[in-house]
Amino acid sequence: MENLQSFQKILIAVDDSKYAHQAAAYGFALAKKLSADVALIHVNEIPIAMNVTGDPMLGDPGMILPDIMDLQKKASQELFNKLKAEFGSELITNEYIIDGSASNQIVETANEFGASMIVLGTHGRTGFDHFISGSVAESVSRHASCPVLIVPNKD
Repeated sequence: MENLQSFQKILIAVDDSKYAHQAAAYGFALAKKLSADVALIHVNEIPIAMNVTGDPMLGDPGMILPDIMDLQKKASQELFNKLKAEFGSELITNEYIIDGSASNQIVETANEFGASMIVLGTHGRTGFDHFISGSVAESVSRHASCPVLIVPNKD
């Protein structure tokens, strides 16, 4: 078991949900108590299927994948700014906005950052929803090389 003093780098995984908001609150509070470095990560999963057609009669060329990815990155940065302002304005926070598979990228980034703990929320899906979408929190906890704090869904 690690000594609490060894938790000096905390990676907080977020998306734009109330569950991630709760996890960010826990992660930043823990970082303050432990005087730990913080990093936020948001993973944009690349859309598999999307409608890229526009209406040429109206002069709308439609959206193409690079445009959608740019919008996702902008939204991720806005999310980070909001969370830092609310929970960690006095902390220096590293930021990772990455494209790919959420669970894989969280684990890889934790290794790259040298995280001694990962904090993330869970949507609390069960049954068929869990079977179809899987659980990012479950996958991260199975594959991470450091402790993972999963902030539960309390709805």
